[in-house]
Amino acid sequence: MSPVQPLDWNRTEADYPRDSTIAELFSRQAARTPEAIAVIAGTRELSYRELDEHSNRLAHHLQSLGVKPDTLVGVAMERSETLVVSLLAILKAGGAYVPLDPSYPLDRLSWIIEDSGMPVLLTTAGTRARLPLDGGSFTVVDANDSAVALHSSEAIGSSAASRNLAYVIYTSGSTGKPKGVMIENRNVVNFFTGMDRAIGCDTGVWLAVTSVSFDISVLELLWTLTRGFTMVLHGDEGSATIADEIVRHHVTHLQMTPSLATMLTLDARAFAALGSLRKLLLGGEAVPASLIRHLREVFKGEIHNMYGPTETTIWSTTHPVLEVGTTVSIGRPIANTQVYLLDAELKPVPVGETGELFIGGDGVTRGYWNRPDLTAERFLTIPLLSDQRIYRTGDLARFLPDGNIEFMGRADYQIKLRGYRIEPGEIEAVLEQCPGVRQSVIVVRKNKESDKRLVAYVVADATGAEAAKALRNALESKLPDYMVPSSFVFLPALPLTENGKIDRKALLKDPEPSPAGGNAGGQAVNEIERVVARVWQEALGVPAVGMNDNFFDLGAHSLTVAEVQARLQNALGCEIALLDLFQFTTVSTLANHLAGTQSHSQVSERAQRRKLGRQR
Repeated sequence: MSPVQPLDWNRTEADYPRDSTIAELFSRQAARTPEAIAVIAGTRELSYRELDEHSNRLAHHLQSLGVKPDTLVGVAMERSETLVVSLLAILKAGGAYVPLDPSYPLDRLSWIIEDSGMPVLLTTAGTRARLPLDGGSFTVVDANDSAVALHSSEAIGSSAASRNLAYVIYTSGSTGKPKGVMIENRNVVNFFTGMDRAIGCDTGVWLAVTSVSFDISVLELLWTLTRGFTMVLHGDEGSATIADEIVRHHVTHLQMTPSLATMLTLDARAFAALGSLRKLLLGGEAVPASLIRHLREVFKGEIHNMYGPTETTIWSTTHPVLEVGTTVSIGRPIANTQVYLLDAELKPVPVGETGELFIGGDGVTRGYWNRPDLTAERFLTIPLLSDQRIYRTGDLARFLPDGNIEFMGRADYQIKLRGYRIEPGEIEAVLEQCPGVRQSVIVVRKNKESDKRLVAYVVADATGAEAAKALRNALESKLPDYMVPSSFVFLPALPLTENGKIDRKALLKDPEPSPAGGNAGGQAVNEIERVVARVWQEALGVPAVGMNDNFFDLGAHSLTVAEVQARLQNALGCEIALLDLFQFTTVSTLANHLAGTQSHSQVSERAQRRKLGRQR
C-alpha cells in the first residue's frame, strides 16, 4: 500500500502580521506611496492619498451612524471608484461589508438584507432605485452624499482587531436560501501573506474583473491595494472590453475563471492581449489542460491554478503551471494552511488514492452567519489531527507522489459553474415552489468542450416550450442568471436507485438535451439572417435556430454573449455592441438592426467574402 501523506507537505508555517487588520495594511501602503495611482475606473483616477482621504471621510460618517467592530454594512453599487472607497471605509470604521450585486434578483437581495440584519446599507443614487428597500429597519446611506464630505480626512481611530469580521459573503445554500460566510481580518491578512509567497509581490497593474459578491474579488480589490498595485476596475456590461483595458492600461496581472479565459481565447484581439500579461491566475472551477495548451500559444508569463472555498478564505492551494499533462494540479497549500485527504472514517488515505479534501490553518473562517447547526456540520475538530479545526469541503482529491494535489470532483452534488459555487438544492427548492411542479433535479452537463450548463429535469403538470419559458421566467425573478438552467427536460417520473433515491447518474446517461427552440418563425431569407442563425447554432450547440427563437431561451448565458459577439464580428466584418445582443434577442430583430446600422449590401458583401474565403 502507498504511504500516507508525508508530514512535511503541510509544513507551511510563515510569519505574518497577525495583529493587523486589512485597513491598517492599506493605510501603511498609502503612507509609503501617497502619489502613486491606486484606482482607475473608466476615466477617473484616485491616488493612494486620495483614496485614503476619501475612505477616511466615509469611515468617520459610518462611525457616526454607530458602525463598530462586527457591524455588518451592506454595499450595493455599480463598479466605480466609489465602490472601492466604500469597502475601505467600512473596514476602517471597524465594520464588515456585505456585498449586494445590484444585478441579482430582488428576492435574493431581500433575503441577504433580512438575514444579515445589516443596520446600514451603502449605495449610490444610480443604484438605489433598483434595491428592495421598502420596510427595512436599516439606514440607507448614499456614499456620495454631501454630508460625507464634511467629515475629516484624517485617519480614523477604530477598535477593530484581527479577530473581528472583515466581510460576510453569501453563497448558494442547499435549503433554497443563500448562507453567509463570516471571514475575519486575520483570515484575510494570512491569505495576503500566502499570495505574497505564491505569486510574488512584484507590483504592476491589476485588472479587476470579478463581481464583489464573489470572494476572489478580495485578491483583486484589497490585496493589490495593500501591496502598491495600480488597480483597474473593469466596468459593468457595455463599457470597455477586457482586451481594451489590458492594452490601454498595460495590465500585468489578471485573475479569472477558466470559463472566462476560454471565452477570451475565441476572440483574436482578446487572445492576443492576454499574451502581454505578466501573470494570469485561473480558479473557481477545474482548469482544462486544453485551455492551458491553447493559452501557451500566446502567453509566455506565469500561469497559476488556484483552488479554495469561501469558508477557508479565497484560495487555499496554488500551482504554478509549468508543464501540462492530461490534468492540471491544484498544487499545494499556501502559507499557514494544511490540506488533509480523509476517508469515510476521517482517516488519511494513502498517496495516490482519492479522499475527501479537508482544510485547516489560519484561513479557516468563523463559520456561517446565524447558522450554528451548519457551522458545526462543516467545521470539525477531530482527535486524529490534535483537535485542529478543519473545514470539510465536500471535494474529492488525491495526492500525487510529488506532493501536488489533483482535484477529482465533488463528493456531493454541489456544482462549480463559471467560477460560482452552486447548490442544486437551492434551484430545486425554487423550482418546486412553482405551480404544478412536483419534483425537480438539477445537474450540470457539457454540450461541448469546456462549456458546462445547468439542466433541469422536471416532473410537472404542464410540459413543452411554454411551460419551460414560464419556469425560466420564475427562476429569473428569484435567482442570479448563473443559477438559471439553460434547458428544461420534462419527465413523467424521475429515475430512482434501488434504495429509492433519485438516480442522477441515470439522467446523465441520456443524450444531452437540446435547449428549447429551433425553427420558431421559419428559415432565414437573407445572408445576414443565415450568418446570425449559424453562429447562434454553433455557439449554443442547438440543432436548429428559427428566426423568432429567443437567444436566451436557447441557452445563452453571460459568457456566451461575448463569444457570439466575437464570432458575429468576425463573420460579418462589422462592429457589434454587446448591448445589441441583450436588446435584439431574435435572429430577425438582430439581423434587421445590423442591416440598419450599415447598408444591407455592405454587411452582406462582407459576409459573402468571408464565406468564399472559408470555401477556398
